[in-house]
Amino acid sequence: MDRKLHILNVALAVIAGLAVCMVFLNTPEKSYSSDQSVVHLYFADRENRFLIAEDRAVLHSDEPADLGRIIIKELMGGPREGLMQTIPAGTKLRAFYITQDGIAYVDLTGEIAEEHPGGVKSELLTIYSMVNSLILNISEINAVKILIGGGESLTLTGHIDLRLPFKADMLLIR
Repeated sequence: MDRKLHILNVALAVIAGLAVCMVFLNTPEKSYSSDQSVVHLYFADRENRFLIAEDRAVLHSDEPADLGRIIIKELMGGPREGLMQTIPAGTKLRAFYITQDGIAYVDLTGEIAEEHPGGVKSELLTIYSMVNSLILNISEINAVKILIGGGESLTLTGHIDLRLPFKADMLLIR
């Protein structure tokens, strides 16, 4: 009798285990877990002295260029709380691509320069807001080249040379 009882207990345990597995296998996953990623977007602090990261959940993409476009558009939308926007309102992304040698080209409309408040520090934070946000979130990007209106520009507002690609600058981040 004990042997039959033992076999019955084992059979019930196996059936219960299978039922639990079926519940987990048939439970739908939350949609945002697989199609969103958290990125660090860099915006200016209130004193316009440093860049501070704001974590943001964005649509996930396995394509580095698609993620780059998303990051730039999120930066253009500005911070959610407590930080300062670094890209002037009205600026649009004309084009974005990444070369095989890891240089990201960010082509922005003329509003980036026309509506910019000016000043060395403000110009520096605008540039490195984009550069650091791209390089520190996308491993395929080593440097960022900024274009305005489809072509090269000497500077954004007269202070920082835009002719060469930029590497990340960790000294601007707090």
